[in-house]
Amino acid sequence: MLQKTQGIVLHTLKYSDTYYIVEMYTDLAGRASFLVPVPRSRKASVKSALFQPLAFIECEVDYRPKASLHRIKEAKSMHPFATLPYDPYKSSIAFFLAEFLYRAIREEGENRPLFAYLQHSIVWLDECRESYANFHLVFLMRLSRFLGFYPNLEEYHAGDYFDLLNACFTPTRPTLHASFVQPDEAAHIRQLMRMNYDTMHLFGMSRVERARCLTIMNDYYRLHLPDFPVLKSLEVLQELFD
Repeated sequence: MLQKTQGIVLHTLKYSDTYYIVEMYTDLAGRASFLVPVPRSRKASVKSALFQPLAFIECEVDYRPKASLHRIKEAKSMHPFATLPYDPYKSSIAFFLAEFLYRAIREEGENRPLFAYLQHSIVWLDECRESYANFHLVFLMRLSRFLGFYPNLEEYHAGDYFDLLNACFTPTRPTLHASFVQPDEAAHIRQLMRMNYDTMHLFGMSRVERARCLTIMNDYYRLHLPDFPVLKSLEVLQELFD
């Protein structure tokens, strides 16, 4: 059955000389895989250049609920990017976040609030002109709310540890496991949780603190998502913002 859907590109893999497999997060079906023909002419109804990391695509799909791959018949850009593919810092953030989402989001089925969050965040980054060095950290912290393991902020006090495994702050050092961060780093995580895209430039954070927060966030997701890896793009992003 042909259906129109909107999707955010997470991953593209060349499947053969004639097809790509594109993983997208869609408004109608959550995470889904699509078979995209390699264009043979400029007049092709589906152009592979559309499927860059985090691109918004509006497409007509031959959608079959029990199929693992759906064929895209037509596709066009919903939001042509102004800066994201052209700015080296933003494109690196986009590449990292696309890989992160590809590994983190596995649910199938409609989740409009999550789709709206992703859409708003990516458009914000594309349109922002300055002071976005903390964007990926704020994005990942808030994403954890949609995935069900946003940290518990209740009763935080200066000097608390952050228990990564139990997603909470605690005044005493955890003794049953080693998945925690020291109070000084826990304070940075608490600070990060107070930020949003419009206010994050008001919070001072050095490159060393930012890199450490990113490592902690990756460790946090690895604890709460089965088989979540250390991402290849993590080191690239940390070096870029050095």
